[in-house]
Amino acid sequence: MAPLDSAPHRRSRRMPFWSLLDDDSRNELLGIGSMVTFPLRDTLLRQYDLTDHLLVVRRGCVKVVANSAAGYQAVLAIRNAGDLLGEQAALDGGPRSATLTALTRVEALMIPSPTFRAAVRSAPVIAFALQQVLSERLREADGFRAAAGSEAVQARLAALLLELGAEYGRPVGDGSVLITLPLSQDDFAGLVLSSRRTVSRVFEQWRGRGWVTTGRNKLTIDRPDELKRLSGSGH
Repeated sequence: MAPLDSAPHRRSRRMPFWSLLDDDSRNELLGIGSMVTFPLRDTLLRQYDLTDHLLVVRRGCVKVVANSAAGYQAVLAIRNAGDLLGEQAALDGGPRSATLTALTRVEALMIPSPTFRAAVRSAPVIAFALQQVLSERLREADGFRAAAGSEAVQARLAALLLELGAEYGRPVGDGSVLITLPLSQDDFAGLVLSSRRTVSRVFEQWRGRGWVTTGRNKLTIDRPDELKRLSGSGH
């Protein structure tokens, strides 16, 4: 995984929280936090819990999931190195709004909420970085809603696979890219705001065309050129 200081950018070229800080601000947060490690599939934060800390991912990949009162599970996002996690509850003191699960081994900086709030008040650079993160999260949510109404599921799924391949894939010959993240078809469906049935049907079509190969906790992009064409990024 990429180290914290060189976290890869998303398709939107979003800057992760840690990359928005200067050296003094980073050293301040390192001084008030402690490093923790979470093994694969471990829970970093649990929805509805009242815990009093937040996390900055140093290495690894995290899945963000929220459960509705009706029992529906929505995959909200995937977070990576440099990202800030749990900031909402840390700022307002409320319960966790989502469950965060390690998709790989994760190393993170754990910071007590009161200490972080004090750092935000005293350090303009940290305050600005936090403001940027909160603004980006709002834009991200708006973008997901707009995409759900204007883009085909195939385009959203193709873009997602290309992003995961760029950040977590490895070449396996003939231009193919292997992604080994424990994501289910329900997870893919949540990430592209669709149903599992629709995503399963798309994967079945793509397997038949030789574009992808799917397996347990892994997926190979065999024809990235076709996915780029579908996503609109192949120009």
